Amino acid sequence: MFISFEGIDGSGKSTQARLLADALRADGRDVVLTREPGGSPGAEEIRRLVLEGDPDRWSAETEILLFTAARRDHMERTIQPALDAGKVVITDRFADSTRMYQGLSRGDLRGIVDQLHTLMIGRDPDLTFIIDMDPAKGLLRAKGRGGHEERFEDFGEALQARMREGFLALAKEFPGRCRVIDGDRAPGAVAEDVAVIARKSLAWTARA
Repeated sequence: MFISFEGIDGSGKSTQARLLADALRADGRDVVLTREPGGSPGAEEIRRLVLEGDPDRWSAETEILLFTAARRDHMERTIQPALDAGKVVITDRFADSTRMYQGLSRGDLRGIVDQLHTLMIGRDPDLTFIIDMDPAKGLLRAKGRGGHEERFEDFGEALQARMREGFLALAKEFPGRCRVIDGDRAPGAVAEDVAVIARKSLAWTARA
């Protein structure tokens, strides 16, 4: 099964991806935990290009091409081989983030994102957790990390607010795979809800 975690910056999705991986490994499953942009050597190089530097370093159109290139390499070298080997793949972000950040929030480019996704990637996750968080709280958390990959956080709260609305709309667009989880709780409580849904989905897939 291919599982993704999505949400605004600072929503806690990275923590939840790691906690789910730990829980499923404790169940005896073979799990690959990865991230985007990144997850393969080539994609990690692109990560540094898109997440560091001035907010206006790239246009949204250029970012779409960079993220798609990174995702293609990620799929070829990490995700698809793991799925072919029968492993569970959990990724911190996937194509939905590009649909939001470049396709929606920085211009009406969703059509371009979807065309490139169909042409170069060809699949979405089987299950997507959208960790919902108040934009102000999420941004405060994200900026509090004090890291170097803050290019998108530097766009400010207005972008995060548009992103949240977009992710919630995405959940309605893809109800078959998307599950919205309230992220404004203790990480353990969020993780319990996530694990229940993931285990049910894995059990259903095994029966199918």
